[in-house]
Amino acid sequence: MTTTSMIQPKFLAKGDQLGVVAVGFSGGQCKPGVDAAPSALISSGLLTQLHEELGYQLHHDDTVHSYKDLMPSTDPDIRGMKNPLAVSAVTQKLSEQVYSHAKEGRCVLTLGGDHSIAIGTISGTAKAIRERLGREMAVIWVDAHADINTPETSDSGNIHGMPVAFLTGLAKEKREGVFGWLKEDNLISVKKLVYIGLRDVDRGEKKILRENGIRAFSMHDIDKHGIGRVMEMALGHIGNDTPIHLSFDVDALDPLWAPSTGTPVRGGLTLREGDYIAECVHETGSLIAMDLVEVNPTLEPGVNDIGAHETVRAGCSLVRCALGESLL
Repeated sequence: MTTTSMIQPKFLAKGDQLGVVAVGFSGGQCKPGVDAAPSALISSGLLTQLHEELGYQLHHDDTVHSYKDLMPSTDPDIRGMKNPLAVSAVTQKLSEQVYSHAKEGRCVLTLGGDHSIAIGTISGTAKAIRERLGREMAVIWVDAHADINTPETSDSGNIHGMPVAFLTGLAKEKREGVFGWLKEDNLISVKKLVYIGLRDVDRGEKKILRENGIRAFSMHDIDKHGIGRVMEMALGHIGNDTPIHLSFDVDALDPLWAPSTGTPVRGGLTLREGDYIAECVHETGSLIAMDLVEVNPTLEPGVNDIGAHETVRAGCSLVRCALGESLL
């Protein structure tokens, strides 16, 4: 059995297989409801479409993981971080789950959850790719926010604004129970990181991006060059011989298209621009993993839940495009 895509995956031994991890976790931020996203995405038919229409053989335990058994009885702030023990424990477990799929040579789709879960997903794929192929992978982070605060630069203390800092080693913590489990082989290089869609970046984050020479395309760049040229530049920066992990925050899309999310910012991507980013990544043949995060069906649901439905539909569309759905 093969997928319907014409693109040959370069870095997957089993290109027709898809590992799926559903993560009902909201502890990286303060608004409940984002934990309901995986169930909403799945019940809207996403996994059925990936199997029946795109031809993937799914490897999924049919569970939305809430990781209740990993929750500490008390979880006081550490270095200003909220829920540090819970987020660390969940992402450590998720890292193992994603790694177990990625080391088999299959693409991994993680449905979140808030963006703190990327600490788990990216660390898992980074380790598997190093072991399987002996190389570093790149990350394309599509988001209105840079999520690269360190605990010290963060105003809120919400860890969903810090995952990139921990994944690049810009933020470190010795304690095993507070991300100390992240080792060298779990990390990514700032040179292989590209942002697309930024428009709400904290002052401390701007400094971090500049000092580390991180390639970032804001909405200003997309307005100036168009999404086509931006994707050429983004993929040109990564190079065509590097595996790509795509981490897509639905709030990269304008709230017109995806209102049901925790930190919406106006002036974002259209649904087509979002789909185009995903299509371009698929066309490289380099995609090894994708996260879809921050869909929160309980926020801005609108009349008859139309906002929630539209956000879920947008999320499903992004995933299908990244996994090979084409318009023609």
